[in-house]
Amino acid sequence: MKKAFGGIYMALVFLFLYFPIAVMLFFSFNSNTKLITVFEGFTLSNYTSLFDNSELMEALFNTLIIAALSSVISCVLGTVGAIAVFNKKGFRKRLYTNVSNLPIINPEIVTGISLMLLFVFIFGNGLGMHTVLLAHVVFNTPYVLLNVLPRLRKMNMNMYEAALDLGCRPAGAFFKVVLPEIFPGIFAGFLIAFTYSVDDFIISYFTGGTFQTLSVFINNSLKKGVKPWMLSMSGLIFVIVLVILIIMNVRDSRAEKAKARAKF
Repeated sequence: MKKAFGGIYMALVFLFLYFPIAVMLFFSFNSNTKLITVFEGFTLSNYTSLFDNSELMEALFNTLIIAALSSVISCVLGTVGAIAVFNKKGFRKRLYTNVSNLPIINPEIVTGISLMLLFVFIFGNGLGMHTVLLAHVVFNTPYVLLNVLPRLRKMNMNMYEAALDLGCRPAGAFFKVVLPEIFPGIFAGFLIAFTYSVDDFIISYFTGGTFQTLSVFINNSLKKGVKPWMLSMSGLIFVIVLVILIIMNVRDSRAEKAKARAKF
């Protein structure tokens, strides 16, 4: 009975999570462009027409550029910040850790409005790509820091000291010893930052001015009603993310099997 109840419970949870996505994918192939919830026939034109929408492609390009740049910058700042926090002791370490968590805990509406006021004070009405990029770096950096810190705690610092004793300079020891050890945390932080940057709407909306990311463009387009390309675009993003997750899981599974074989 416990196993049956557990199976039913998990099935209901997965149904609740993925049924809306399945419905969206189904209607993304609907040939009815006026009433998208009334299925008229199967078509691929909703997907092929995506690339003919110049405004949509521009918003998508803006989103990917902002996500890539902000993630790289956040990785550099977050890694440096994690090393600085790791080297602190006692009260200062707890203080810096709690302060670095504030952008994560803080509601996005508060972050968005506060950054908007700051950028208006500095740049006047010149909000655009640069302000969105700065805003994304602000909320992405703590995620990188939180992913790098655990790797630093697990690392054997004697390796770094040994590299120094063997003649390495501090910078050389960092790149040859420390960086390879914490790189998985940096990469995980990069993926999280990239995902949050692509997904962000509120902060981009307040800090972008006339500059539109994909989420802002879709929100503005919703004023004219739900269009078929919105479903097909969402479906395409979902499929791409799903494929990436499958590839990563397969790679990790093969790596674990290789490690298990190496032990024997």
